[in-house]
Amino acid sequence: MMEAIALEQNRRIAETVERERGRLRNFIRRRVPDPGDAEDILQEVFYELVEASRLMQPLEQVTAWLYRVATNRIIDLFRKKKPVMLTNEEWLTLDDLLPSPEEGPEAAYARTVLLDEIDAALDELPDEQREAFVAHELRGRSFKEIAEETGVSVNTLLSRKHYAVLHLRKRLQQIYKEFSK
Repeated sequence: MMEAIALEQNRRIAETVERERGRLRNFIRRRVPDPGDAEDILQEVFYELVEASRLMQPLEQVTAWLYRVATNRIIDLFRKKKPVMLTNEEWLTLDDLLPSPEEGPEAAYARTVLLDEIDAALDELPDEQREAFVAHELRGRSFKEIAEETGVSVNTLLSRKHYAVLHLRKRLQQIYKEFSK
């Protein structure tokens, strides 16, 4: 009986890996410039899938779960490697925007708070704006793909993302200014 369960788990994992590998690899590569880092993240995501399956964790939407794990691993990498972010039409590294942890406990605390604020700012967005922003920026979906899936026009999606970016920029600049005084 346990052998049959293990075989079924292995079959489902193999199917998921086969089905999602290409799209997930492309999603990661668009966000991670180093191919080696991108491949490491892909392997970590699939390792976590195997672990979750072995621990019998319920994964209702496996594809969404994989992209969430990939996004988290990318963020972890960026926190370590100075990611590039677009802010105020200039390319900046995360270290340009956040206090350095080497500056002492206050700077380390400020850095943690700012990272938490990014998450909180995303949570403040209306659902439609957050969904448009996340689908396009974090999941790498084109506006045309999103429009086809949701039935919402491309122009409406562009507008929603625009308002999300304005809110995030304003909200995060405000917090950043408080900490950089």
